[in-house]
Amino acid sequence: METTNPRALAVAVNVEALARVGTALADENRRRLLLELLQAPAFPADLADKLAMTRGNVSNHLACLRGCGLVRTTAVGRRVRYELADPKLAHALAELASLVLLVDQGAAAPEGEHCEPGDYEEPHV
Repeated sequence: METTNPRALAVAVNVEALARVGTALADENRRRLLLELLQAPAFPADLADKLAMTRGNVSNHLACLRGCGLVRTTAVGRRVRYELADPKLAHALAELASLVLLVDQGAAAPEGEHCEPGDYEEPHV
């Protein structure tokens, strides 16, 4: 756990949990799945149909989300239903989804100002 600036409101930050959420949100399909599960628990087949994804793709992404600790499963007969693992995650996702970012979606980023996946990765030596 780390804390923020001591002059500001002290907040305990679980850096590993934050990294897991970042990993989950880095992929468009995982974002779509999380937003669907924000609405209500669901079965993988129903998610696949609703999001126009293959069942295999949904299963792979749900396995990733489960491995990150963001979703949990409940057996319902012979089927498995997925839901968000923590009500705090639901609140955080709702807040993140409602963010208004200071980005002009129609304009190109000024030279040197990029924020795309891989822009800031260290080169492998």
